[in-house]
Amino acid sequence: MKTKKYKIENLDCAHCGAKIEKLIGEMDGVSEAALSFPTMRLTVSAENPDALLPEIIKTARTVEDEITFKAEDDESPEVEGNEKFERFTLISGGALYIITLIIHAMIGGDYSAGLIAMLAVSYILLGGGVLLTALKNIPKGKIFDENFLMAIATVGAFIIKEYPEAVGVMLFFRIGELFEDIAVKRSRGKIMQAVDMRPETVNLINGDKIISAAAELASPGSIILIRPGDRIPLDGTIIEGESRIDTSAVTGEPVPIRAAVGDKIISGCVNTSGALKVRVDSALKDSMVSRILESVENAAASKPKIDTFITRFASVYTPIVVAVAAITAVVIPLLTHQDFYPWIYTALSFLVMSCPCALVLSVPLAFFCGIGKASASGILFKGGIVMEQLAGIKAVVMDKTGTVTEGKFAVREIKSAIDDNELLRCAASAELDSTHPIGGSIVAEAEMRGLELSRPSSVAEISGKGVKAVVDGAEILAGSAAFLKDNGIDAAEQKTSAGTEVHIAINGNYSGLITVADAVKNGAAKAVADIKKRGVRTAMLTGDNESAAKAAAEIAGIDSVYAGLLPQDKVEKLASIRKENGAVMFVGDGINDAPVLAGADVGAAMGSGADAAIEAADVVFMNSNLESIPESISVSKNTAAIAKENVIFALAIKIAVMILGITGIYSNMWLAVFADTGVAFLCILNSVRMLFKKIK
Repeated sequence: MKTKKYKIENLDCAHCGAKIEKLIGEMDGVSEAALSFPTMRLTVSAENPDALLPEIIKTARTVEDEITFKAEDDESPEVEGNEKFERFTLISGGALYIITLIIHAMIGGDYSAGLIAMLAVSYILLGGGVLLTALKNIPKGKIFDENFLMAIATVGAFIIKEYPEAVGVMLFFRIGELFEDIAVKRSRGKIMQAVDMRPETVNLINGDKIISAAAELASPGSIILIRPGDRIPLDGTIIEGESRIDTSAVTGEPVPIRAAVGDKIISGCVNTSGALKVRVDSALKDSMVSRILESVENAAASKPKIDTFITRFASVYTPIVVAVAAITAVVIPLLTHQDFYPWIYTALSFLVMSCPCALVLSVPLAFFCGIGKASASGILFKGGIVMEQLAGIKAVVMDKTGTVTEGKFAVREIKSAIDDNELLRCAASAELDSTHPIGGSIVAEAEMRGLELSRPSSVAEISGKGVKAVVDGAEILAGSAAFLKDNGIDAAEQKTSAGTEVHIAINGNYSGLITVADAVKNGAAKAVADIKKRGVRTAMLTGDNESAAKAAAEIAGIDSVYAGLLPQDKVEKLASIRKENGAVMFVGDGINDAPVLAGADVGAAMGSGADAAIEAADVVFMNSNLESIPESISVSKNTAAIAKENVIFALAIKIAVMILGITGIYSNMWLAVFADTGVAFLCILNSVRMLFKKIK
């Protein structure tokens, strides 16, 4: 099964986009389809998506005649369609309408045949495209789309001799559509400009020459020059030069960091001072800038529950409103023995606001803006549904090492039954191939002391327990006390300085222990306090010993500590915390955190963590700081609130206008236009507000 993304062109209706997504998803050979109106991307999962593309386009055009899809890598210019003609008809039709109203105001009386003719011409200019589309859609059975309903409403107004109102409604419908289109495009452009940091060119070094080449041509191993002030185009390793790197665009961290030879740097950051020669580690498609863009686009395509509900609701909303309009136009006057005219007028106003675009558009746009806001702070959500779930969490559970603490371990104490340096040398030799930070710190301490290490002839690393290795013919065990006991060696935990105890056995004999500890991250206490202010409980799950875990938790202010846990124990403990408190967010960074990350209601990984953890997580904190946790909760809560505001506002206005009309209190087609395009425009502005909102 393959997943392919396509750029969408000539789609200007969110409700139509929802219909197209449903139709494509029901096609033979398509396992899943997701259409994101905010990003104008279609994602299709099928055995061969490209082979299905002609049929996909054909299916989509049963809803939108001019829609088309292009592959993501297709750089051909976008089709402008008849945008200029649309602007011309809007301006000329609107001008003629205003001139007609001015003439009528000057001469007074009823509308003469000449003025009616002018209004008719104005109406054709403004609504000709709407009428033509409505007629073309009738054979397709599309009688509930906005073009058909607007055509019926305004033509009906002409029939009942409400000439100025018919033209005015069409004019303001067109203006509302224009404003809506501009607002959506600008919000989309602002977000994509912030997250799309992919370079067009790079400075390739070829011998003594520097060549400006397309970024796609730089492959791993290529050498590029990054001048002061340049944005880093590709992930790589510095081979010459020294500078300070501004990582704020990627991680949200405002303080530039020092980078020198041997340091890895990621694309999207800015080189602020010295020139750098960098060896490319990842091609453009695999570099951080592309991964961030892909993450935002994927997140926008992943719909929250409220969006799914609104899409389903929209499919029945329009038929219900049309049915109410029919009852209003025919049944009410018959039952009450009143004139048909005012009730027909009211029914026509209902048709004007029967399109659910305000509802269908405002929810995904709100979440898209929230995702964009978070990404600017180095918080990458993997879907709108993740934000929705995070807004309702009741507990945040954190791993210790690399999450609450720096993850930069150092040897603090050695208790040895043999020589301290010999114990350290044996342990470091056994840990030479280990990727665990504790093992790395033991190796670093041995190297700092100038000890000569031996590469193990065999090594087995048992996740969460320790390492068994053969070094110079001697069997060495290095790990927890429980690990040594599992191998028949008595290693009772001893009282040492707060830290992780690594017990050592050589050839079956207990030889001592090394205590390793790391520091709690700066800002951890404030971040935990901010989490608590939001009414969320905090807890720590760790495989470390209880003394080290409690010491770190006390400094950070974490409520509960559960220590000495294996990966499967963490999953069980998380389940009990969820049962006690409700929805849980887990934050971790290690390979052994992947199961619990996947099992949490929301899993969050530190950007500096293992790839397996990042892959399993729902949220990635690029700056690896705990401050991102309360910020992500706030962004999620604000985004969910804005989405609900949009839904409530749109429904409330439409229902209020219908009640005013059906009760005979006040019926006006201009008000109906506001309830349609006006409400949609205000919902868009409310969604875009998220981009400028200060998160607390």
